[in-house]
Amino acid sequence: MPASKQNTHDMLWSLKAFNRLSVNELYDLLQMRQQVFVVEQTCPYRDLDDTDKLSLHLTGRKNNLVVAYSRIIPPGILYAEPSIGRVATHFEVRGTGIGRELFSRSLEECINLFGMQPIKIMAQCYLRSFYESYGFQVHGDAFPEDNIPHFYMIRA
Repeated sequence: MPASKQNTHDMLWSLKAFNRLSVNELYDLLQMRQQVFVVEQTCPYRDLDDTDKLSLHLTGRKNNLVVAYSRIIPPGILYAEPSIGRVATHFEVRGTGIGRELFSRSLEECINLFGMQPIKIMAQCYLRSFYESYGFQVHGDAFPEDNIPHFYMIRA
């Protein structure tokens, strides 16, 4: 798999397994996740959940700053299906289309890695229409995860 490639937003994209991340790359992506999920969403939660070690990490850098991130989780780790999680963009790039590019790339990488099969995610409820625009459908009722309403969603 290619380690990195450029795009139209003048960003450098990289997909790496956990054991291929440098210490600095790991620090940068964890720092960004903390900023988005803990600080901005005022949600203290256990971010380091052992899934990182088993996942692939997609990062988008602009001017050497991680501004887009997701982790791609193989089937059999969280769910029977592969999954995409910890999807986040830096506040400086929101509204620029980078979030859509991030998720499109995440789906593409997930399909490249695991083939055409259902993909399951746990999505914050307020992002329902965003994920539905990618073919995901809600499965089950909303539930609180770290005091934030979520749905399970599947793309068949």
